[in-house]
Amino acid sequence: MSFDEDEAFEHTLLVVREVSVYKIPPRSTSGGYKCGEWLQSDLIWTGRLRVVSCKDRCEIRLEDPNSGELFAACFVLPGQRESSVETVLDSSRYFVLKIEDGAGKHAFIGLGFAERNEAFDFNVALSDHEKYVRREQEKETGEASDDGSHIDIHPAVNHRLKDGETIRINVKNKATSGTGMLSAAGLSGTQSGTGKPKTLGLAPPPTGAGKIRSPLPPPPNDPAAARMTSSSHGVDLNGSEEDMRRTTDAFSGLSQLEKSLPASTSSGSTKTTASGWAAF
Repeated sequence: MSFDEDEAFEHTLLVVREVSVYKIPPRSTSGGYKCGEWLQSDLIWTGRLRVVSCKDRCEIRLEDPNSGELFAACFVLPGQRESSVETVLDSSRYFVLKIEDGAGKHAFIGLGFAERNEAFDFNVALSDHEKYVRREQEKETGEASDDGSHIDIHPAVNHRLKDGETIRINVKNKATSGTGMLSAAGLSGTQSGTGKPKTLGLAPPPTGAGKIRSPLPPPPNDPAAARMTSSSHGVDLNGSEEDMRRTTDAFSGLSQLEKSLPASTSSGSTKTTASGWAAF
C-alpha cells in the first residue's frame, strides 16, 4: 500500500464501547501524571473510542455511541506517539491524550478503560500502526534503491574447466595391515621382512595310495565284474567251512592246548603228566 492513495481510505484498528474522559489538573512534577489525583467529579464524558489508521497518521476518536458525533480526536503522527499518548505512573488502565481542534489549539485530557485487557488492546493497536508505517517506508526505500543504483558486490564465479585444462589428483598408497579374510586363513600375499613374498599355505593334493572307488556300479554284463564277484564268493565259502568245523569239534581246543605243553623225556614224567591231567 502506498501513501499516495486517496486520503479518504481509513482502516479501523480498535473499537471500545465505553471509555471515560476526565479533566485533569496541570502536571505537578516533570515525572508524569498520576490518575490517583483525578477526582470522580472531574469525569466530563463517557462514550465510544475508535482507533483509525489513515495512511501514515493514526487517529483516536471519541464518539457518541448513539449518534456517532465526534467529541474529541487525538492525532498520532509517525514518531510522535509519546507526545500524543502518555501513560500514567500509577495505573495501566489510564492514559493522557493530547487533543486538537484543527485550528492549532490543543488540550490534555485523561482517558480511562474499565477493563485491563481493553487498555492492553489499545496499546497493541497503536503498535500495529507504527509497524505498518515502518514497513511501508522500507518498501518505498527498497524500490528506490532498485532503480539502478544497486551494485552487486558478489559477482558469480565460473568454476568450469576451460578447454585443455585437466585436474591431477595424488593418491598415496596405503600399506595393508594384513587384516581380512585371507590373513585370518594364512593366505595373505604380503611380503615378509626379507622382501620375498610369502607362499600360500595350501594343503597338498590327496595321494594315489588309496583305491578310488567309482561312484557308479558296473554294467550287469561286464565279464570282469562277474569274475571278481565269483572269486570273492569262493573265498567267503572256504572261510565259512573252516569256521563250521571248528565250532562242531568239541575237543579241538584241547588239541591246541596239548601242542603248547613241553615234550616229556621219560615214562615217569609221562605218568606224572597224565596223573596231573587226570587230577585236573
